[in-house]
Amino acid sequence: MANTIQARLDADEQQILQRLQRELGLSPSQAVREGLKLLNASHPPRQAPRVIGLGKFDSGISDLGSNKKHLEGFGRSPNPVKGKPVKG
Repeated sequence: MANTIQARLDADEQQILQRLQRELGLSPSQAVREGLKLLNASHPPRQAPRVIGLGKFDSGISDLGSNKKHLEGFGRSPNPVKGKPVKG
């Protein structure tokens, strides 16, 4: 371990550190390392938000969402005559 950290402790924090040293037999460095582990356990790393369904299916068409030929008629009713029911 090559990293060194300096911390300024107020009187209350110094008493806490001394109590931990006395009761648990920890050095100041050990107490800080254990404290970091506890903080890390209580605050797990955030995962990047995922888009539901992204990348689960492959149509085999690489430009499916961007090529206008593939989007022709998308979102339109299958029956061009309004009011006439679609057989099916």
